[in-house]
Amino acid sequence: MRRGCSREKIQPMNALNIAEYTHTLGLQAKQASAQMARAPAAIKNVALRHLAKLLRDNTAALQIDNALDIARAQAAGLAAPMLDRLKLTPQVLETCAQGCEQLAAMADSTGEIIGLQQQPSGIRVGQMRVPIGVFGMVFESRPNVTIEAASLSIKSGNACILRGGSEAIESNKALARLVQQALEAAGLPAHAVQLVQTTDREVVGQLITMPQYVDVIIPRGGKGLIERISRDAKVPVIKHLDGNCHVYVDDPCDIAMAVQVADNAKTSKYSPCNATESLLVARSVAHPFLIQIGAIYAAKGVEMRCDVEAAAILRGDGLPDVCVKDATEQDWSEEYLAPIISIKIVEGVDEAIAHINQYSSHHTDAILTRDHMHAQQFLREVDSASVMVNASTRFADGFEYGLGAEIGISTDKFHARGPVGLAGLTSLKYVVLGQGEVRG
Repeated sequence: MRRGCSREKIQPMNALNIAEYTHTLGLQAKQASAQMARAPAAIKNVALRHLAKLLRDNTAALQIDNALDIARAQAAGLAAPMLDRLKLTPQVLETCAQGCEQLAAMADSTGEIIGLQQQPSGIRVGQMRVPIGVFGMVFESRPNVTIEAASLSIKSGNACILRGGSEAIESNKALARLVQQALEAAGLPAHAVQLVQTTDREVVGQLITMPQYVDVIIPRGGKGLIERISRDAKVPVIKHLDGNCHVYVDDPCDIAMAVQVADNAKTSKYSPCNATESLLVARSVAHPFLIQIGAIYAAKGVEMRCDVEAAAILRGDGLPDVCVKDATEQDWSEEYLAPIISIKIVEGVDEAIAHINQYSSHHTDAILTRDHMHAQQFLREVDSASVMVNASTRFADGFEYGLGAEIGISTDKFHARGPVGLAGLTSLKYVVLGQGEVRG
């Protein structure tokens, strides 16, 4: 028998059982969070390193469970981008294992006191970084999120309740069992990471309305899911609705570099939220740039939805109509998650920034330029969670940012913004150090 990878039938539940089940998860998480908050960094790191080993040792077994999910999803007609997110390839599992090890190697900031300052009264006032407590996470498709969420929860000293999508139930259950094995091997409570074992959607409704147990909810999935949770939750929500990311090709720029980055930002992978969906090009460099990038996109089967100027350049170069389409107003706001990109020619950096701030989802936007002042203006004025200079938007990722892993990407401005790693799963409380001072 494959240790940790046996499968159980999903049991149907009625409304009363769902409520009892979800409250049990909440109570167990709350109790485990107290133990996790006081766990030494060395013990948490043992759990993370052991989890990395388990992932590598069980790669073949995990792919068997994942194959069941993929077959069921294919039979149900799941869209190609969602199907791609569902796959647990050896590379995906190795990235998860490396993320666990990277987190284990990082300093543990929980308990750290910052900004300690002496006051006229004699007291010293500072802030201590502490775990949030319990977070609930509702996510779709990507089973690797189970490991990312669990590893960040362990390192930050939190407990979590994870509810994955029904399309990945077998993969998620197998991964969660490995997480609990790693926790127990390190002497930590298995209930510090709990996966919802039923696909009944009512669990989500219960989970997001339990402030007595859950301190924050993190939805990660389609726009409909996130809108529903944001509307109905009775606990704080960390979210982003979609990823309409932009690349702006400036004048002056290195055309060869711009072509390389714009290609990578769109075509390295179509399904992630950090893939570029909109391409803006300064008018004075539009012809040489679009001729080159258009040929690359056409060869890779990318449909280009263009404004009048861009379409004229690309069609004038002989690209077939199947590759070049006329853009509509909706295209400027669209997250395609597919081999489609919108292209618009702008006068310069001011118009590019105005367009991005109007149509962007405030996720990730990049400028490709050789002008330092334009780069600084773009960094200051583009109102997005990640703003980049001369780099692909595909770098907007917790692993690439050195966070070890990410719980998600937030486009909110409170409490966390951008890839949410360890710091986003902690809070600050004031601490006061005195020597018997009293207030007059």
